[in-house]
Amino acid sequence: MALIIRSKNNPDYRKRLLERLGVLTSPMKRHGIVVHASSVGEVIALKAYINGILNQYPNIPVTLTTFTPTGSAQVQKLFGVRVQHCYLPLDVWPCTWLFLRQLQPRVLVLMETEIWPNLIAQCANRGIPMQLINGRLSDKSMKSYQKLSWLISASLQKFSEIWTQSSENQSNFLALGANTSTTNISGNLKFDIQLTDDVNNKIAALNDSLHSSHPIWLVASTHEGDETLVLDSFKELKKLQPSLLMMLVPRHPERFEQVHRLCIEHGFAVAKRSNEDSVTDTTDIWLIDTLGELLACCGIADIVTMGGSFSAIGGHNPLEPALFKKPVIVGPNMKNFSFINQQMLNHHAIIQLDSAINTPMSAQLTQAVNLLLNDKDKQQLLGAAAYKVVQMNQGASQKTVDALDKFLS
Repeated sequence: MALIIRSKNNPDYRKRLLERLGVLTSPMKRHGIVVHASSVGEVIALKAYINGILNQYPNIPVTLTTFTPTGSAQVQKLFGVRVQHCYLPLDVWPCTWLFLRQLQPRVLVLMETEIWPNLIAQCANRGIPMQLINGRLSDKSMKSYQKLSWLISASLQKFSEIWTQSSENQSNFLALGANTSTTNISGNLKFDIQLTDDVNNKIAALNDSLHSSHPIWLVASTHEGDETLVLDSFKELKKLQPSLLMMLVPRHPERFEQVHRLCIEHGFAVAKRSNEDSVTDTTDIWLIDTLGELLACCGIADIVTMGGSFSAIGGHNPLEPALFKKPVIVGPNMKNFSFINQQMLNHHAIIQLDSAINTPMSAQLTQAVNLLLNDKDKQQLLGAAAYKVVQMNQGASQKTVDALDKFLS
């Protein structure tokens, strides 16, 4: 039912339905490593980990599954034919039985809070080792899982190993019933981001479309409601900073046209990346309505605001702009990245707006962006501190790759 609802906005959910039922429509190698990454963000976070597996175990096939079409597209962009790819089937017995029967994996690796009870039970029955990596379980999520503790605890105890992002996450998994002896801390895979030739080439391509000397404010991974807030803020900022250019990157492709219309309705001159429009001195907003260019956008921005942090969504990864030493502004809700966000706050490496004060959120955002635009030193200090946080926390990917050896040797 959920897939049918999603397909109304994104027809790609209607494609490859046999895979959703566990039927692999193309030949795939068996007896490999199956790694599941739900969507785009998880695929990107796994980049260093998957590359590490491919380098360390070159003769073992790797199957990287996703659940969303955008995640599927990201797999193709990042890894091409170096990995096998299909959708993870629905978590019902016939579908998961077919899936496992066809692939017969040596190891199944799930990520963060991807707990699929039926799939886990079947792997346990078949004697397939399982890891949960980059484990994340917030205090708020705990309340939901505790209502199903009879099911979740049984699933967690079937994992051969659980590797968590932090001691807080480890404590939450243990409280839900995970085994003390097999639940460890690895750190967060999302810190292990790197600049590649592909990213640098995309930065060069973006710069080729810039025919102006605008200061650039990047608003990344926006959701419904975010755009209205930032457009209201942008309207005020243009009075203070007339040459300011906003780069706007909606999170979901099916919303590109809706966001474009909204920008026009607010009276702004918009250039669309998909049309290869040039950005001139008369352009107000550069709408990045393409896939796979967000990291490169961080490379050319002066200031970055992460979407999804102004609502119940819970924010998106602030480490991508941090990799480029860019100052980052986020809204009050960063629950999806609470550990990373707290690390950055502790090191004075991020600006977080406050829902508890009386000033409207759009006005707070205007004030924060304007302050940074007028203070280059503060931009550099924030960016340098953010980059330091990235460097301090790297290494989880290789540690997690090494943990596979006991199951593959």
